[in-house]
Amino acid sequence: MVAPAVFPSFQHAYAAVLRHVTEDYEFANSARDNDSHEVIGASFRLTDPRQRALYLMSRPVNPVYHHAEALWYLGGLRNLDLIGHYASRRRADSRDGVTIDGSSYGARIFAPRPDGAPSAFDQALELLKAEKDSKRAYLPVFEARDLDEIGHPDLPCLVGLQLLARDGRLHMVAYMRANDANRGLVCDVYSFTLIQEFAAALLGLRLGSYTHHVGSMHVGLRDLDRAGKVLDETAAGPDTTLRFAAPAMPAGTSWKHIRTVLEHEELLRTNRVQYTPGDVAALDLPLYWQRVLLLFEAHRQLVNRPADQVDQRLLEALEPGARWQFERRWPTRVAPREVA
Repeated sequence: MVAPAVFPSFQHAYAAVLRHVTEDYEFANSARDNDSHEVIGASFRLTDPRQRALYLMSRPVNPVYHHAEALWYLGGLRNLDLIGHYASRRRADSRDGVTIDGSSYGARIFAPRPDGAPSAFDQALELLKAEKDSKRAYLPVFEARDLDEIGHPDLPCLVGLQLLARDGRLHMVAYMRANDANRGLVCDVYSFTLIQEFAAALLGLRLGSYTHHVGSMHVGLRDLDRAGKVLDETAAGPDTTLRFAAPAMPAGTSWKHIRTVLEHEELLRTNRVQYTPGDVAALDLPLYWQRVLLLFEAHRQLVNRPADQVDQRLLEALEPGARWQFERRWPTRVAPREVA
């Protein structure tokens, strides 16, 4: 038996997965006209799931969307209002122009069931509180009904998440039917490990490892050039590229904090409020979640003040790694830093 490859951070895993799929692919796949290189049965493990972010010049990421998607999941939401605001491409996933069904993983994990029963997440946590070594804390996402409609693009790529409490740590295993190694993998690992860290906080456990299993790991031919640039940048090893200390979610994080962030995110998204760092500091939130709200305020300024640069004081108050990502994602909207 071969164990999953183990990495200290997602940045290490990302470079290794891209290299494996682009250079050692097994199949040329054309599912739904998406020509790609494919490897079947790919797995890796992160020893520190907090190291979930990428800091690569060749692969700018959107830290606002990362947090928006994770919160969309945690909120158990299906509607397009939140997720479609931060990524208009997600509107193509909707059948009715109002909601998303297949890829709204959070609605299947966190929302109460139609019969009034607790959510799968709540049930899994209660199980782990009652049976600390349980193997049954599984959060199913993909369902038999998802096979009914052939051809629609909005089907869950996530099969399910498993929570395992061992020796005072909470480990997570994700099972994916398919993953785009260059695109979806980046967002999925970010959201799933954040959910893992939140579950650990609720259970009073330390954060354990994160394992990612994929049935079909693939890279689209349209993305080979971009993947190649990542491989060039990381050729000497991901340790030679820029990294930031990973912020730790406060151990006391609760559903109250998640609801508060979601409430203020909606106010910012709809431009009903505007916040300074001082305004956010006055909220009943830990610094970790204050900085998430500051990202949403920065995005509000991007959308509603398109000719202006984002407030420099706001950027200085962001978590340093998120600030670096923001500045690389929207360089023309950021004032140059002064050289001391």
